[in-house]
Amino acid sequence: MRIAIAQSNLTVGDIAGNEARILGAYRRGIEAGVELVVCPELAVTGYPPRDLLLRPAFVRENLAAVQRLAAATGPVGLLVGFVSEHPERPGRGLRNSAALLRNGSVVAIRHKTLLPTYDVFDEDRYFEPATDNLPIDFDGRKLGVTICEDVWNDADFWPERRYRPDPASVLVAAGAEILVNLSASPWHLDKDRTRHGMLANLARKTRRPVVYCNLVGGNDELVFDGQSVAFDATGALAVQGAAFAEDFLVVDTDAPGAAVPRVHGREELLFGALVLGTRDYLHKCGFKSAVLGLSGGIDSAVVACIAVEALGLGNVRGLALPSQYSSPGSLDDARALSANLGIAHDVVPIQPPFEAVKEQLRGVFAGLPEDVAEENIQARLRGVILMAMSNKFGSLLLTTGNKSELAVGYCTLYGDMCGGLAVISDVPKTQVYRLAEWINADSAARFGRAWIPRASIDKPPSAELRPNQTDQDSLPPYEVLDSILEQYVVGQRSPSEIIAGGHAEADVRRVVRLIDLAEYKRRQAAPGLKVTTKAFGVGRRVPVAQRWREA
Repeated sequence: MRIAIAQSNLTVGDIAGNEARILGAYRRGIEAGVELVVCPELAVTGYPPRDLLLRPAFVRENLAAVQRLAAATGPVGLLVGFVSEHPERPGRGLRNSAALLRNGSVVAIRHKTLLPTYDVFDEDRYFEPATDNLPIDFDGRKLGVTICEDVWNDADFWPERRYRPDPASVLVAAGAEILVNLSASPWHLDKDRTRHGMLANLARKTRRPVVYCNLVGGNDELVFDGQSVAFDATGALAVQGAAFAEDFLVVDTDAPGAAVPRVHGREELLFGALVLGTRDYLHKCGFKSAVLGLSGGIDSAVVACIAVEALGLGNVRGLALPSQYSSPGSLDDARALSANLGIAHDVVPIQPPFEAVKEQLRGVFAGLPEDVAEENIQARLRGVILMAMSNKFGSLLLTTGNKSELAVGYCTLYGDMCGGLAVISDVPKTQVYRLAEWINADSAARFGRAWIPRASIDKPPSAELRPNQTDQDSLPPYEVLDSILEQYVVGQRSPSEIIAGGHAEADVRRVVRLIDLAEYKRRQAAPGLKVTTKAFGVGRRVPVAQRWREA
């Protein structure tokens, strides 16, 4: 059977736009001579629609779009994800569904069985799960249609399973000859490898071809990588879609798989995810340009490179905001970065307003030494200026803090945390260094020059809010901090377990305390792009006002 995989970038709530994209893919499938065109999960509404699903008009508009799509179909089938209604009670009023459209009609509808409610997923909030799922007859071939999570519960692949049912195995037992999965699977580091291995194993185990269509694009903090695949009945790769870009693939499920896997490095994929997430967040929110503060350090340099790749150099503006504590080298590095990237670069000193604010506070601060209050005034003055630039020119302000800083609260509310998107807030500092090295190697290969000045990578990191300040004045080395962060936040290990694993007790207790205390800051942070298994965002729900501490 010749099947087209329409790996599409769809926007949440843009039902008319999504409909046009789906119809364009369908027409392309007709031209390619396929029998069926497969689109991603919830392609009509975009994924995840979240509480838009609570608006009846939204659901009705999605249903009307399905009818219009059905009316546009001929003998070639169209398999598309949408939201269907579930009128029976008890139960939730909606289902996450797939419709087979053909010859002007809705031929069949199948519903998602496994509804994820972990990490960033909350589908059980909205949808009623399927209670059965039978193959769909298509010209004498039986199609086993599943939706995303339905294929993530193979007992032979996962050592521990979240659900009792295994929808794919049930479909095969019912006679399914081809397994088709409509997916909206968000990316994080190494997930594509896991997904590839899981689907290949499913094909081998069931001795059925597997066709997997994944969403691509950024929707809020989630980034979908595409990388759709099809495997033959032996588990050999037949086709593989592009990473972080739209693609259109045609597979013959009766032919042996002979595709050469596309291999990407971790930093290449990370950069691609951040670029796509930044581009789509801005464009889908209606912005065309971005502004950011350039300190001369590695974090702002990496964010600037991501922004230029995402938006084009003419749509990115960098500001240096020096104080009396800013080193000449930092100003030179920010200027050199801007020149390498070819972006606009402005210098707006904060020393005059800083002195004015200190003068205003001289009476109430009388007799008290300068401390973190004065340091934060500087950061907040920078935030005021950057937000003024954002307002004046209609540019989205990008924050430049990394995951390590956000974890321990090494950031200033209403200061360097100001902005509309926290681009690298899920990238630990040690990963930022690796990403910077990759960016320089890539830019040197493509343009003949490394984008990030060497000094920005080599010099000790510093907020430059007091004389001769470095991050390690108040934090452990980032290699230590990031290891503790990974174990405590991602691995859910206790402080005692981390200490037993070899970290110094003083470092562990200090870092864990800082992570716990900084929850109130993270609650007020700009949304960030999720690129690891556990980000500080919607997938992590820790109370702010709480007193429990683990030993």
